[in-house]
Amino acid sequence: MDRVSLILVIIGAINWLLVGLFQFDAVAWLCGGQAALFSRIIYSLVGLAGLWSISLLFRERATAPVK
Repeated sequence: MDRVSLILVIIGAINWLLVGLFQFDAVAWLCGGQAALFSRIIYSLVGLAGLWSISLLFRERATAPVK
């Protein structure tokens, strides 16, 4: 679940980069506009992945044993 969330957050970040630099929304372009059902599903999944990723900030990191 963590990897899927991180992948979706990265996709969202790249999309926001495109919006910020070029005023180009790749999700809307690929899915038929911002109001299209599929676009809204993708936006929602990216948002949920962002919320899930908040939990990564508060988890203890497992350290690899030193050989």
